[in-house]
Parts: sequence; structure tokens; C-alpha cells
Amino acid sequence: MFQIVVDSGANIPAELVREYNIRVLSFVNIADGQPLTCFDPDLTIEEERIKGKEYYDAIRGGMKVQTGLIGCGEFEDCFRSVCEAGEDVISLSISSGISGTYNASRLAAETVNDEMTNGCRVYTIDTMNASLATGILAIYASEMRRDGKTTSETVEAIQAMVPRINGVFTVGDLRYIARTGRLTGSKAIIGNLLSIKPILRGDREGHIVQYKKCHGRKAALNTLISLVCDNVVDPENQILGIAHADAYEESVYIMNEITKRVKVRAFIDTTYDFCTGSHVGPDTIALFFLGKDRELSGNGILSRATQAVSAQIDAICGDSHRAPLPGPSATTQN
Repeated sequence: MFQIVVDSGANIPAELVREYNIRVLSFVNIADGQPLTCFDPDLTIEEERIKGKEYYDAIRGGMKVQTGLIGCGEFEDCFRSVCEAGEDVISLSISSGISGTYNASRLAAETVNDEMTNGCRVYTIDTMNASLATGILAIYASEMRRDGKTTSETVEAIQAMVPRINGVFTVGDLRYIARTGRLTGSKAIIGNLLSIKPILRGDREGHIVQYKKCHGRKAALNTLISLVCDNVVDPENQILGIAHADAYEESVYIMNEITKRVKVRAFIDTTYDFCTGSHVGPDTIALFFLGKDRELSGNGILSRATQAVSAQIDAICGDSHRAPLPGPSATTQN
């Protein structure tokens, strides 16, 4: 038997954490100088939504937020307690291309594996993605455990899914990305004035890159819908994920539009975890699904108006194709 461990960036609603018996190590933010634990295991989905609205409203109001990593020591304590109880550990982490969390878990696993003499082992998986991409993989691992799969069988199956789990998202306000240093302030200002809404995705190396730019929020939401419907594989047997930073009504719109076009086994619609959500900002919406790979197809032609506006902003500010998503780190929101 094995235990599944994730960081709270996996964005699994607490109700599902309890249902699937998944162990969560929580990030801790410093919000206006006060510690804030990002995951509460006792909340309902509705309570998480209310708490999320309060948090993202506070960010809109100028709350300063610092985020940090989960240390090796915390991973070690968790892994050690599970192994000493006679179970293996499968630990799934946010992409090493986004955060140092995976490396902390890997180093902790090496320490604990060197200590163990009872045959129990810790296996770490770099999900090469973030948010519900990690969470959905953890849920699939739990279902494999329920079905009697061994630790090694489950690790092999989840690792095979990693290159296929897609994450696509758009942000509400470019200034939140600009504050992390990943986008110039001038480009963010002009982009907001011209209503440029970038579509970003996870690439094969576990980085977040710009996929395209849309003109207007509705166009961006509809692009996300099309990308999912054009690229999802075997949706009837899939869990699709939506994470939003206080954009619940739009997330419901997306979910309804997708189900008009494809039949889906289940949806998870949840508030964006506070740690990574602090960096991308309020109104971010992200979708997660399994495709054949991470090379998205379909919906590839932008409208002439969008092309013209995109060319305009690129001409004014220059274009940086790669736009890494900030992960847990010591970054301050003003």
C-alpha cells in the first residue's frame, strides 16, 4: 500500500482530499505581514469559494503577499512518518520549471530512503505542470490504489500521463504578472489598455509559455474552451479541471460550453490555490485535461482584429515569447 502526498499547489478541493485520502502539505503565505496557511482540510467547496473571494478581493485592494517554499524538513517528516508506518509514498509536486518545491521533495526522499530498512520507499514525481494538473494526477493515483495497483505500477502509469496533462489559462490583469518581473510594466499597461488577454500553456519542459493573444476577455474564454474540446482525448473517462481566482461565474460558463461539445466523466471547479494564485492575480482561469501530448492544435487562426492589436503591442513593447508562470517563491505583491 502507498500514501499519496501533494503540496497545496495541487489545488485539490478539501472535500476531494478527504474522499480520495490524499495528504496535503500546505504552502504558507505572508499576507500583509501575517502568516496565512493556504490549505484548510476542513472546508467545503462553497466555503473555499467564499474564502477565495475574500482573498482575491484583498489582493485587488492592494494586500501585500509573500509566498514561500515547503522546506525539505517538512517533506522529510511527512515521508518518514508514512514509511515508518509501513507504507510507500508517491509524492507529486508542482513543476520543477516553475518552483523549487519538487527539488525539496526529491532531496527529502533521498534522505528518507537512505534511512528506511523496512522496504518502504518514497517516489517523487515532477508533474511538469501546476495547479489541478498535479491534483488530477493525484486523484488518478488514488483510484489506482483503490483498484489494487502496486506502487510501482501506479508510479509508471502516472509518469506516462505527465507529458499528456495539459494546462491552459488566461489572466485578468497583466499587472500582476508584471509585478513578478516576468513582464515589463509598460507592456502590461499597454496590454490592459488594448484589452490584450494572453493564453498561456504548460510546455513539455514544464515551463509556462505564451500560446497566443486574444482581444478581449470573452475571446480568451472561448479560446480556452476550443483548446480543450479540440485536444482532449477520451473525455468520457476523464476528470477535467477548472481553477479560477474569484471568477466563478465565468468558470461555470466554460464548464457548460465544454459539456455542450464533449461528454466528460467529471469536472472539478475550484478556487485557485492562494500561493500560485497570488502571482497570476484575480480573475485568472485555468483548465486542465489529458491530451495526446502538450502540443496544442485547433483554434489556431486569430481574428484580423486580434492579429492587428497583437502586432501593435509587440511593435510598441517588443514580444517575449516565453512567459514563465511564477511559482512559490519569495515574491511580493504590492
